[in-house]
Amino acid sequence: MPPNPLIELSRIDPARVVVDREGIYRVNPHRHEFQQLDGICLLERREQMLAGFRDVRADEFWVRGHIPGRPVFPGVLMIETAAQLVSYYVMSGPDRQGDFLGFGGVDDVKFRGTVCPGNRIIMLGRMLEERPRRCVGATQGFVNGQMVYEGVITGMWL
Repeated sequence: MPPNPLIELSRIDPARVVVDREGIYRVNPHRHEFQQLDGICLLERREQMLAGFRDVRADEFWVRGHIPGRPVFPGVLMIETAAQLVSYYVMSGPDRQGDFLGFGGVDDVKFRGTVCPGNRIIMLGRMLEERPRRCVGATQGFVNGQMVYEGVITGMWL
């Protein structure tokens, strides 16, 4: 049985984009195929949480080979999407603009469903720890209200 959502899903309105792809681009260094977030739809600094989304398209580089005839969004790209969500939260903070947060680790990952072209994955994040050398965020992904991913992302300042 999946855990409760990090953020009550009724609080999230994916049509209300508070940071668009261009705004994410100004903070996160990922480009081209590796820019995984399409928008941020909730950003609450006092509660240390945020939600973003990614629209999975049929023309993406992985579709042809993962899995032919039944394309499934790779789990590693779900993890990368979650990492970019945590990265955006921390790197857009008032004390960290201009720094770079790299991958430090991933823990407790579970994949609970599939994500396919045409799906929108809503990624939730709640910061667990922010220290001078690292940060840790709990993350979850949902498609159509069903949890498809969960994991804890650690970022290290480089």
